[in-house]
Amino acid sequence: MEGGGERKVVVCALQFACTDDVSTNIVTAERLVRAAHRKGAQIILIQELFEGYYFCQAQREDFFSRAKPYNGHPTIARLQKLAKELGVVLPISFFEEANNAHYNSIAMIDADGTDLGLYRKSHIPDGPGYQEKFYFNPGDTGFKVFNTKYGKIGVAICWDQWFPEAARAMVLQGAEVLLYPTAIGSEPQDQGLDSREHWRRVMQGHAGANLVPLVASNRIGKETIETEHGNSDITFYGNSFIAGPTGEIVASAGDKEEAVLLAEFDLDKVKSKRHSWGVFRDRRPDLYKALLTLDGRT
Repeated sequence: MEGGGERKVVVCALQFACTDDVSTNIVTAERLVRAAHRKGAQIILIQELFEGYYFCQAQREDFFSRAKPYNGHPTIARLQKLAKELGVVLPISFFEEANNAHYNSIAMIDADGTDLGLYRKSHIPDGPGYQEKFYFNPGDTGFKVFNTKYGKIGVAICWDQWFPEAARAMVLQGAEVLLYPTAIGSEPQDQGLDSREHWRRVMQGHAGANLVPLVASNRIGKETIETEHGNSDITFYGNSFIAGPTGEIVASAGDKEEAVLLAEFDLDKVKSKRHSWGVFRDRRPDLYKALLTLDGRT
């Protein structure tokens, strides 16, 4: 805690094109993490499943070989050392193998290199180009908040970001910043469908409704995966951004260029705004029972 009641933190979203070579992508991620650190970043978000191509375009049993156990995961171990060296918080996205289960997971690495624990993606999409239910079990960790050196962080993954319940659950648990690593782009079944503005507005709503800063990191580039029905292509549209606590965009990237986005927030000032606005004071959990059902019956 700094003098004067200030608790300033610099958050960052990275954006880059992935190859299908793990070592190449880790080198890129490290380079951009170092660049972000030089600019003053303290919490640095790398995009979803950055170790390789977004393989979920296809249902291929050989792709399960990309999964590795959480304990002893080489990418996590390498980036733990980087986090400790630079004194930065690094959420690490990876394809997790847990005996016969598989998850789309995040390891939260604190600024001293400590692994604070695991979040497993809760909402698993299934559609053309995004066939994640073939690979991933639904996450069983619940929504989590991690108490890092620079603040309490809630992190969820890609499809999770479309669900206001997830954002609210994390903020109710004390999250001061929301992070969403992402892989989203064109739709193979409909080249005319472009979700980028919808995608961004939904998350701006999470920031504004919960009065917290929000960071979204997405990849760029065209990726081609051989499927059982021929090749599938997705052009990832980037547009990574940082939103402030009223949902305002304070930093954003385009759809083609590598990016290192930064924004500074005073978490104590944001906390005061969140408390004084009254939305958490005036909540009525006793009236929200329909949210616990699929069909809205109470």
